[in-house]
Amino acid sequence: MKRNAIAAALLSATLLAGAGAARAADVVRLGVLTDMTGALSSALGEGSVEGARIAVEEFGGTLLGKKIEILAGDHQNKADIGVAIARRWIDTQDVNAIFDLANSAVAIAVQNLAKEKGKISIATGAASGELTNKYCNSNSFHWGYDSYQFTKASTAELVKAGGNSWFFVTVDYAFGHAVEADQRAAVEAAGGKVVGTVRHPLNTADFSSFLLQAQSSGAKVVSFASSTADLQNAMKQSTEFNLFSGGRMSSAPILLIMDVHNVGLQHAQGTMASAVFYWDANEGTRKFAEKFSKKMGRPPTDAHAMTYSATLHYLKAAKAANSLDNDVVMGKMREMPVEDLVTKGAKIRADGRLMRDVFLARVKTPATSKKPWDYYEILSTIKGEDAFRPEKDSVCPLIKK
Repeated sequence: MKRNAIAAALLSATLLAGAGAARAADVVRLGVLTDMTGALSSALGEGSVEGARIAVEEFGGTLLGKKIEILAGDHQNKADIGVAIARRWIDTQDVNAIFDLANSAVAIAVQNLAKEKGKISIATGAASGELTNKYCNSNSFHWGYDSYQFTKASTAELVKAGGNSWFFVTVDYAFGHAVEADQRAAVEAAGGKVVGTVRHPLNTADFSSFLLQAQSSGAKVVSFASSTADLQNAMKQSTEFNLFSGGRMSSAPILLIMDVHNVGLQHAQGTMASAVFYWDANEGTRKFAEKFSKKMGRPPTDAHAMTYSATLHYLKAAKAANSLDNDVVMGKMREMPVEDLVTKGAKIRADGRLMRDVFLARVKTPATSKKPWDYYEILSTIKGEDAFRPEKDSVCPLIKK
């Protein structure tokens, strides 16, 4: 069964690329490896592929006299399938760099392969902060959001606002445990305390018993340490239980704009979030959103914008270096500041972490939202040095203490 799934994914990747199997001396191929059909597909998927295409169009379509071609692959959120597609791209289609990666297990596996093969991997959709910590390597970069930033950026603000006691509703597997642990540390560092936690199975439909425990805890903040469908179900049902009446606050550290769209402002209003991109934040983000919406019919998500930004920076670096040698290109990527419609003056740290600004946002009420997808009120901009894991806390050997 697994062998059939991998074979189907490889075929899908080839069909999506429309590329044939042979190497071509006059083509530069870049791969977008993502979740095209599963739970993450609306936030990543085809939109990430489109983000890369917009970068290629903006760059001019050619690099050092060669046509630029974007390949797309569906890893189905399975690390073995993701590695099989990436290996095929590298071995038979001469792909220089792979973007998005979406799922952290896939990202870790593909990072290792990229290092082995002397290629480049850039996580623009995967969230684990360990990609540039425990699993860092010199051939890999992390461009967008990560779990450390998600849990740190908004937590201190909630504690400052009076949310000094917390209760966690956590999905019961490694991802949820990691999110809870990171946010728990941020709560305690800000002077708050955790009064309880309850864990629910993945893909839970009925959150009633978990929400009742949160309600009876007396906590001033309830944090949902989950994502996608679980997070959306929990947020919808919390409204039915009036969980956030009486001044109790909501935290959803892994909240994405697609989650807000899917649950609606009625259920998400007032939730604090951090975002590496918001389509209506400034003139540059609006220009990119306009380009994207013409193709996709809706604004881009964080991951779509990050795939655009990373792809464009790779192309600019290769042009500036006048080379397609990956070691040379990576050196130039680290040397050059990242400048595009959605990223201004960011630099890549030694561990591969792009130190970009992060928005602290609050989800609007239905009454204050004035147009489609008008979901966030931007409260402040947080510098990358204050949003991402500091060097002193890193275990990455690429960082010299």
